[in-house]
Amino acid sequence: MRMPSVIDYQQHDSHMTKAGKYRWVICGLLFALVALSYIDRLIIGILKKPIGDQLGWSEVDYGNIAAAFSFAYAFGYLFAGRAIDWLRVKRGLPIFMFVWSLAVAAHGLISFVGKAEMFRLSYPWFSFAEKGFAWMTLTMPMTAAGFVFARIVLGLAEGANFPAAIRTVAEWFPVKERAYATGWFNAGTNVGAVLCPLTVPWIYVHLGWPLTFYLTGAAGIVWLLAWWFLYDEPEKHRWLNKSELDYIRSGQPPMAEKAVKVPWLSLFKYRSVWAYVIASILAGPAWGFYQFFVPDFLQKRFHLELLVTGYWTGGFFALTAIGGIGGGWLAGALMGRGWPLNSARKLSLLVCALCVLPVFSAPFAGSVLLAVLIVGLAGAAHQGWSANLFSVVSDTMPREVISSVIGFGGFVCYFTGGFVNHLTGVIVEKTGSYVAVFGYFSGMYLLSIIAIQLLVPKIKPELTA
Repeated sequence: MRMPSVIDYQQHDSHMTKAGKYRWVICGLLFALVALSYIDRLIIGILKKPIGDQLGWSEVDYGNIAAAFSFAYAFGYLFAGRAIDWLRVKRGLPIFMFVWSLAVAAHGLISFVGKAEMFRLSYPWFSFAEKGFAWMTLTMPMTAAGFVFARIVLGLAEGANFPAAIRTVAEWFPVKERAYATGWFNAGTNVGAVLCPLTVPWIYVHLGWPLTFYLTGAAGIVWLLAWWFLYDEPEKHRWLNKSELDYIRSGQPPMAEKAVKVPWLSLFKYRSVWAYVIASILAGPAWGFYQFFVPDFLQKRFHLELLVTGYWTGGFFALTAIGGIGGGWLAGALMGRGWPLNSARKLSLLVCALCVLPVFSAPFAGSVLLAVLIVGLAGAAHQGWSANLFSVVSDTMPREVISSVIGFGGFVCYFTGGFVNHLTGVIVEKTGSYVAVFGYFSGMYLLSIIAIQLLVPKIKPELTA
């Protein structure tokens, strides 16, 4: 199995104007999918105070709800990736999207549960568990328990999001466009993160929180209709012309006549899988930190009001969107100029890693604008890093196992991120500062790229039929 040569890329560029652009419609569907996923997962954070006040939640109750999503999403990322490999994107992704849309809408049904009703998880047949393992025993309002259940289902279903999207890019785009396409759809995370604080409060004020969840769930059903009308596999698509299909396939490693079947555990024999997993553990949790702690950092550091904090947080996410697209574009542009895949991909990763380095200085910024620019640069670099790191998987693994590899990487990323976020809270509580945390993340990307270079000196396909 060979990778496309420099001559191949020159031929692609010369025929680019003849090929169609329907693959970018598919990329647009993925962009909307990712944006919806971020709105659906962040909406509860925006409405935490009014819902918590109305339903009588404590901070511990909300912490349980947030933890439920994080750990469910980690396991969903792991197993949904394998399910997508088995079901294929066309059938599998709509199933998961339908389930997560129902889960979002189900949040609104909790309004029918009585505020005074309580839920208690205990072990009458295993009594010492309550004494020795107090964390295993939960007592909370039934409304909070309902949200926990809805968040678990949402997290498990949303786990199919990125594994399916990465596989779709691998099927619909030639190698040199994969990181660029990944950057575009990954920018949906930032669009969703910006739209959520701008639109959800307005809906809540005018319609209430149950209808807010119903409407966001309904948006997922609208996306499903668009997917049903617009998506099919490239070889079967009625609206994809032959020249574009030839362009897509000519820029990909040749497909084996017989599908590659790889046992799940056997994937860990391959160095590129370990490189992806290690990078996911070291640098991956940074994105969760940015989502959940940047608003608190800005508020504490500059004593901002809630609404002003929201504006600056929206500005941060807007900056990060640029990085996802730019980081993906850089690798494709270098390959278009004749750079080998290995050099173009790793230089792009290195540039992103270097752009994160200044984030250690964010707590010392003299103004909120400077702090947002510094952290925004790091967030943008993270998105560019992610676009290229995802593409390393599609560069080295056959399409049949891409979702599984991405799924496992996402699992270790979000599972590790849960502990990192917990430690962040401990550090901030003890020191009152984010200096140590920003310092930690500033160096994780360089450590990751060192691990990638040691494990994968040259990016090339590791599996053959």
